[in-house]
Amino acid sequence: MVLSSNELKDIENKIIDLLNNEIGPIIKKRTGTTFGEYSDKTNSTDIVTEVDKSVEKKIKEFISENYPNFSFIGEETYIKGETKIGPEPTFIVDPIDGTTNFVHAFPFSCTSIGLSENGDSVLGVVYNPHIDQMFHGSKGNGSYLNGERLDVKKRPLDFTSSLVALESGYERGDTGNFLIKSKLCKAMLSENGAHVHGVRSLGSAAMNICYAAAGYLDCYWEGGPWCWDVCASKCILEEAGGILVGGNKGVWDIHLNERVYLAVRGGTTEAEQKKYVEKFWSYLEGDLVYEYSH
Repeated sequence: MVLSSNELKDIENKIIDLLNNEIGPIIKKRTGTTFGEYSDKTNSTDIVTEVDKSVEKKIKEFISENYPNFSFIGEETYIKGETKIGPEPTFIVDPIDGTTNFVHAFPFSCTSIGLSENGDSVLGVVYNPHIDQMFHGSKGNGSYLNGERLDVKKRPLDFTSSLVALESGYERGDTGNFLIKSKLCKAMLSENGAHVHGVRSLGSAAMNICYAAAGYLDCYWEGGPWCWDVCASKCILEEAGGILVGGNKGVWDIHLNERVYLAVRGGTTEAEQKKYVEKFWSYLEGDLVYEYSH
């Protein structure tokens, strides 16, 4: 089964309506209401997990009703060692991306609904209801923000003028992945390194990639996200002329569950993007290592 651009656009529009009318209002209403009782997302009794699960359930019910022959992967129903991305059309969903933001009422949590086919992203809708930003796109149909096509201003990719998104993640020990991330951040900012214009952290992989798609960010690098964090935004980025490659050195062709990613905006040439990626990789001291589930 290969979905046509018209079929993808129809699905895209239906997902936009779902997020606008049913999911967005829930996220917006519940954000920040649990700050006093929040301890850790791993605590299965906390209300953040309750909202995660209820939102995912609502999305899954919509998909089951409208696309019964499609597969479904959600963050809250993922089963370690069992859940795999197959070749069939598969919705890949993160009910709340940016959980820490959600808890603190920092207005950068969103719902991310992607669709993969033959193992790659072909459609994505990412909605941040707090600031009413709906990023959406599908293969062959372009990418949009609130219905207006993303048109990244053509400009050179240069580190000294780059705004780069980095995330610390949950690992905070002074070894392994956290050490590599810390050194990379220093290398990006240092006048003896990349000396980028600035570093930002939105706290949401989906939003970071969408902001690269729009050209607000020049690039975004992180280790730790899963397929539900990047599936939707990958399509949006690519339809806007950007690229998503591996965050570790030399990894050009990635699986949706690569776990380590580097997103680079459009508005430039493929050759310049390639040169920029290779230069970025040169500042890395070692590879980030995560559990994979390809």
